[in-house]
Amino acid sequence: MICLFDVDGTLTKARQRITPSMEEFLMKLREKVKIGLVGGSDIIKIAEQMEPLVAGKQANFGEKAVNELVEKYDYIFAENGLEAFREGKLIERQCITEFVGEDKVQKFINYCLGYMSKLSLPCKRGNFIEYRNGLINICPPGRSVSQSEREQFAEFDAKHQVREQFVASLKKEFGPEFGLNFSIGGQISFDVFPIGWDKTFCLKYLDQFDKIYFFGDKTSEGGNDYEIYTHAKTIGYTVTSPEHTKQIVTQLFP
Repeated sequence: MICLFDVDGTLTKARQRITPSMEEFLMKLREKVKIGLVGGSDIIKIAEQMEPLVAGKQANFGEKAVNELVEKYDYIFAENGLEAFREGKLIERQCITEFVGEDKVQKFINYCLGYMSKLSLPCKRGNFIEYRNGLINICPPGRSVSQSEREQFAEFDAKHQVREQFVASLKKEFGPEFGLNFSIGGQISFDVFPIGWDKTFCLKYLDQFDKIYFFGDKTSEGGNDYEIYTHAKTIGYTVTSPEHTKQIVTQLFP
């Protein structure tokens, strides 16, 4: 069997580093079952987020952080599995532009930039669109926001449904012929990717497991954990925080 974990909101607080106690918990769990991580972020962001913040220890970044991460866990699925690692080795990498086409990608990005230029939010910073191998991340306030600004937008979004309305507009503008899916996750952004390139994409690497447990916090319809949480191959659990993840996992694997 294998336990698959979302990262943001499941193993860590949103966009924050994993705690030493959570990493220790996962290492002990790995003595009982295989462990995999599946996130929408690219492999470098996941690697940096999954390195514990330890006083007096200098953090690793970039390739060094990635090398340490992929050696530490059995499976790493970055960008929903479009960049997949097994036992320390890269086994596949997909590219959204090659699949969708440059013309469609540019048309989509131009529309998003126009839409966001008309939004009035509590704050706007920089890095509104992040192109990754397997998806495009759209962030109305900009990924350069501080932690306090991130929380301010999240509260505003919960009240005004900024991201939900943005996604609804995109679905209307880009019909089925574009073949795109949308997934709201975290606090400030949403992901766009070809249909079928959600987190269930990683399941094709796990056919050998008789049981696949999945733990995530965005499991409601429209959330970026919904598809894998409801998939027939998984046993899904909704969590509300890293502490809640520990509680559920401890009950399952005492």
